[in-house]
Amino acid sequence: MTFSRVRALALLAAAPLATACASRDTVKVGSKNFTEELILGELYAQALEHAGLAVTRRLDLGTTDIAMAALARGEIDLYPEYTGTALLNVLHLPPDSDPKRAYATAKSAYAQKFGLVWLDPAPMNDSQALATTQAIAGRYALNRLSDLAPKASELRLGAVPEFLKRVDGLPGLQKRYGGFHFKQTKIVDNGIKYEALARGDVDVILAFTTEGQLKADTSIIVLDDDKHLFPAYQVAPVVRKAALDAKPAIAAPLNKLAPLLTNEVMQNLNLQVDGPQKREPADVARDFLKENGLG
Repeated sequence: MTFSRVRALALLAAAPLATACASRDTVKVGSKNFTEELILGELYAQALEHAGLAVTRRLDLGTTDIAMAALARGEIDLYPEYTGTALLNVLHLPPDSDPKRAYATAKSAYAQKFGLVWLDPAPMNDSQALATTQAIAGRYALNRLSDLAPKASELRLGAVPEFLKRVDGLPGLQKRYGGFHFKQTKIVDNGIKYEALARGDVDVILAFTTEGQLKADTSIIVLDDDKHLFPAYQVAPVVRKAALDAKPAIAAPLNKLAPLLTNEVMQNLNLQVDGPQKREPADVARDFLKENGLG
């Protein structure tokens, strides 16, 4: 066998090992499978790359359960998570509308139970809300959820099925505020709820406070949760401790990004993807990071 053939076979045998080593040398960034998560995943990935770290993207994974399982297996090193989701869906704890307390509880429990680290939270709060049109709000004198509670019997609600059963959904509203027995409840997919409201198919919809449509359509108002039922849903990177110990440089760029992500900023970023422009999350993230000196 010639030297060149021996060398070629040696290189071929080493290729899987090299690939595995390369994977270990990168930060594996994941995300769940909706617009805001895809944007956040790209923001995290590109901020880390700008800081000189190699990144592997594993975005659009699916549900919270899938993302947590990927973390446990080391298939990803971090992903964006919400404090409310952590408390309710992962830790099975009561909802908490106090942002600082919700974050502290999630951070402590994740460290103890899973060996996961929560980095700094963004000020944005992607919480639930009830929204209606300016016209309906004016007709029924609606500004707060307390105003809506006794008048719900005259109005139709559009929401996803989960909201009708969750402790921080319709049952929680009925317990905290009283009333909230809607004239009719319609199952409306998140993707068409604003169109349903505009067409007059429903009078009130379940919204999320960082949705781009709330910024784009001035005819829609969000009713104030004056008795603080809806939980805090601040977002932060959740990181495997082993990955952070191996690459401490992960923390700084993500913590620098966090304070920039307000509700208004996230509404604008979501709108660029979900609105008429239909931009790619990667392009939206790139432009935002450049504008803010992080890309």
